[in-house]
Amino acid sequence: MSLITFSDRLSKFLMVVAAAWAFGLAFLVMGNIIGRFVFDSPIYGTAEIVAASIVIVVFLQVGYAIRSRSMLRADFLVIHLPDKVQRLFLAIGYLLGAAFFLMIITGGWEESILSYVEGEYEGEGALQVPSWPARWTVLFGSALAFINYLVLAYIDVFKPESMVNDDAADVASH
Repeated sequence: MSLITFSDRLSKFLMVVAAAWAFGLAFLVMGNIIGRFVFDSPIYGTAEIVAASIVIVVFLQVGYAIRSRSMLRADFLVIHLPDKVQRLFLAIGYLLGAAFFLMIITGGWEESILSYVEGEYEGEGALQVPSWPARWTVLFGSALAFINYLVLAYIDVFKPESMVNDDAADVASH
């Protein structure tokens, strides 16, 4: 299995996990609202769980958003340039995106290790949520985003025929 195929499958899997997680959070929030207003008994810690989960959901989905070319990009000027120049600008953009996520990884590495080792928690009151799952998901999601930006740069610059056809079929299926 190639790195491109592996990153595609992993990105899709994590997107499904994140969607299921977000769906579960909706029921948690709904249960909290019903519990608070109907039974005068809220689900304690809902705010802390949702706050930590939002970061996790976003970074589980970022790899898929990049690979499916769903990330925001402004190409209104670039589309009027010749094909080779367009591919060059796309590659530069992808490499800048990869550099951005690499900076997140290098900047968050130490804090992520410390949050696990020191048992760091978020929230006060009813429930304290460990912060290391969110921090490690940011690192893992950023690593996948980094890889997927490099994959897109490779595909758009070198245009391997099998990847162009697979990429077009993959995007068409969504």
